[in-house]
Amino acid sequence: HVHESPAVMTGPLLFLTVGAIFAGWFASDWFGVGDYEEMLSFWNGAIFMAEGHNALENAHHVPGWVVWAPFVAMLTGLSLAIVMYKLVPTLPRTLANTFNGVYRFALNKWYFDELYDKIFVKPAFALGYGFWKSGDGAVIDGCGPDGVAAVCRNIARRVSAIQSGFVYHYAFAMLIGIAALVSYTIWKMG
Repeated sequence: HVHESPAVMTGPLLFLTVGAIFAGWFASDWFGVGDYEEMLSFWNGAIFMAEGHNALENAHHVPGWVVWAPFVAMLTGLSLAIVMYKLVPTLPRTLANTFNGVYRFALNKWYFDELYDKIFVKPAFALGYGFWKSGDGAVIDGCGPDGVAAVCRNIARRVSAIQSGFVYHYAFAMLIGIAALVSYTIWKMG
């Protein structure tokens, strides 16, 4: 249901409106507003109309029906609204029941939202989901934080299997380390 905006929204807008009015009033000379020659020199040809462009002039010479058609459409709509909602308030429901297909088609805005959802939103969502799973999940997270964490977890699991708690196992590991270090040193020197 349509309602007026609360003061929380209209208050700041009024404040901004007053500020905009005063800013425009005081700063109008900076932009050459008011004096046509100053305005032309300020914009320096950025805004211009070509010689052969006469659309604005042609708009003043359209056929009479073009001028009157919006007014007639407004009067027709106003008359229909008065008849349907003031004079015969049961008429809209009767028409909706009689022409149910047309009523549903108009009520659902020609199904543009559904078509838009099916043609654009769902494919874009599926594409984004695919990029998220393959690109972000597999590549970025797989090689980045999740991949590094998985490698560390695997190394820790294997190393923890070696740690049995027996002193002779640790002594044997140190002996292997010393033997490897001495072998490497001899190999490099020799």
